[in-house]
Amino acid sequence: MKVQSPYKTPLLFTLTLWLGLLSFGCARKNVTPTASTAPAAAANSTTDAVAAKASYDLIKRIVGKYADQFVVEFIPKEGEKDVFEVESLGGKIVLRGNNGVSVASALNHYLKYYTHSSITWNGSNLNLSDKLPVVTQKVRQASPYKYRYYLNYCTFNYTMSWWDWERWQWEIDWMALNGINMPLAVTGQNAIHRRVYKSMGLTDKDLESFFSGPAYFAWFWMGNLDGWGGPLPVSWMDSHEALQKQILERQRGLGMTPILPAFTGHVPPAFKDKFPKANLKKTNWDEMFPDVYLLDPDDPMFVEIGKKFIEEEIKTFGTDHFYTSDTFNENQPPSSDSLFLNNVGQKVYQSMAAADPKATWIMQGWLFHFSRDFWQAPQIQAMLNGVPNDKMIILDLWSEKNPMWQKTEAYYGKPWIWNMLHNFGGNVNMYGLMDRVATWPAEALHHPNRGKLTGIGLTPEAIEQNPVMYELMMENAWRETPIDLTSWLKGYTHRRYGKENASANQAWEILRRTVYADSVTSGGPESIIVGRPTFNRNAGGATTNFTYNQLELVTAWDKLIAASNDLKSAEGYQFDVVDLTRQVLANYATQVQQQFAKDYKNKDAAAFKKHSAEFITLIEDLDRLVATQEDLLLGRWLNAAKAWGTTPEEKRLYEKNARNLLTLWGDKDSKLSEYANRQWAGLLNGYYKPRWQQYFSYVNSQMAKGQAIDQKAFDAKIKNWEWQWVNSTEPYPAKTAGNSVTVANELYQKYHATIRNSYK
Repeated sequence: MKVQSPYKTPLLFTLTLWLGLLSFGCARKNVTPTASTAPAAAANSTTDAVAAKASYDLIKRIVGKYADQFVVEFIPKEGEKDVFEVESLGGKIVLRGNNGVSVASALNHYLKYYTHSSITWNGSNLNLSDKLPVVTQKVRQASPYKYRYYLNYCTFNYTMSWWDWERWQWEIDWMALNGINMPLAVTGQNAIHRRVYKSMGLTDKDLESFFSGPAYFAWFWMGNLDGWGGPLPVSWMDSHEALQKQILERQRGLGMTPILPAFTGHVPPAFKDKFPKANLKKTNWDEMFPDVYLLDPDDPMFVEIGKKFIEEEIKTFGTDHFYTSDTFNENQPPSSDSLFLNNVGQKVYQSMAAADPKATWIMQGWLFHFSRDFWQAPQIQAMLNGVPNDKMIILDLWSEKNPMWQKTEAYYGKPWIWNMLHNFGGNVNMYGLMDRVATWPAEALHHPNRGKLTGIGLTPEAIEQNPVMYELMMENAWRETPIDLTSWLKGYTHRRYGKENASANQAWEILRRTVYADSVTSGGPESIIVGRPTFNRNAGGATTNFTYNQLELVTAWDKLIAASNDLKSAEGYQFDVVDLTRQVLANYATQVQQQFAKDYKNKDAAAFKKHSAEFITLIEDLDRLVATQEDLLLGRWLNAAKAWGTTPEEKRLYEKNARNLLTLWGDKDSKLSEYANRQWAGLLNGYYKPRWQQYFSYVNSQMAKGQAIDQKAFDAKIKNWEWQWVNSTEPYPAKTAGNSVTVANELYQKYHATIRNSYK
């Protein structure tokens, strides 16, 4: 992830800004949100001066020295629709929009379609010149969607756990460029919890068993767990309250309307002792963690606490009147009675509206899919009918795979948003439903039974992988017709690699019908390398059922490697050639694993040693490959975690959180082990390889004694080693090593013939 630093405003920009403000009619003072000014700041965040400054600053961060070739102007909405224009006038590129997001979208449109540039997490290409291309005919586009939503609770931990302001600033720019105007904003909420519960007589000691560690607050927030990975230091709460203020100021300055959390009913374990008459219900997240306590919405304290929470939040962060609350996320309600569920909906909404009469509840529709046996039509209708239609918006969380809007009569009259979920846990597989994402949003937009479809968005559990899917998805934000994927992919490769290349185009056509056409698995097949060692084809957290022809993927590899000499200088190509090489080798690992499993079954010790050694070498080669890309380094993740610590103890706690989330997730017997696995340099050589080496050593010793292995005994032993690794502190490189294209070509020469022959 390469982040550009802003530079000082040139004189021309200052002059242009002033003239722009005069022509627009006013130049109000720029108000910075603080505890005392936040409400006013939120209300006025899109005033002319703020919007102009935010837009110009973004342009400078994105295009650097070329910024003085752009001029910003503001125009009215097209009815209720956000709109942007791009035009050449007076030797400048004029970017017009009704707010900062629209202006940024105009910039992105110009960069993509006039300069063939691309800005993504995994490599960017700014193909700019001293004299930028002229827009020969004015472009005007209006979004058919009032809202363009972004993020998932889980994204804040699987990817964003350790982000600082510099990384957040880059992401907010990316949001604006891609038309996002409704981001989830849940950073720093522990500070709000703390002040509310302390005002009710609970102490910091009471809250130690409540707040999770910093890598787990998404599931703490959703009421799935208490305390895991804690206790959370007060220094973390303070620093992230400050970070949230920076995030919100920037988002609002660009015209975004961030969504803040509301009370979910989740209360501290000490609550039952402090308030013994409170109507509390125990709930459990599939027996993976101890029980948590939810306050019954019928209890008068529910609305009281909800009101306190919103009041404290508005005092601290201001508000745009959007609030998120998901009371039963992967937790089944205690009753399916319609009156009970209707009352739940009413009380959750009332807990927001009591403090903010303009409150709108933004609710994830995930529970209706995840617990679909419970949430039948009467139960869904009862829950939703407890809230006025104009005070609730439903996020159809996984529209490209499981569109619940089609099973709920478009959420029975509630406004709803079509979303691409795409990624689970931050797994790095090449995966996506490309053809669906290119066509389904437009089809839904014009569907006679679409109901109140009001937005489009992204709800990934993690990001910083598969950039093609996110660029494709957000192409829909400013159009209402299906995307011609064949021509779009050619344009994508041109933008990403800086030039056209026939071999690269052929590679992407194959990827489109293989890894990016997988409608069977939920996140793409994992590599057996990341699974706990076994002879079975699949392991917990690692399913290796491939839904596409492996020989086709090898052919795509051939084509992309063939473009190396022509495209090797492009960041996007460097990432993609590593990613495809990684995918081919990671898939091939199953072939090797099944071979040494056969060797064991045949009691062929020599063959077993040969093929198990090849497997270890494959892991080492994969580690060397991904070590060339900064987005695939364990050391970067661990160092970012430790950087937040203000004491040695805090650094140790944060590193443990960072290690645990990617591996066991929970304790030694966690059901979620490997859920968030990553094929990262450091994890491959430092965690997966020694785990397999111990397995091979055990199998070899048993074969030498003529005895069968005891898989359960090995699993019990390796769990102890895994827990030791989670608690260890050995360092891993945080800087890349080697040239991506060179290493990918070396591994192509080493493995290509063997892999191709293995699939024949």
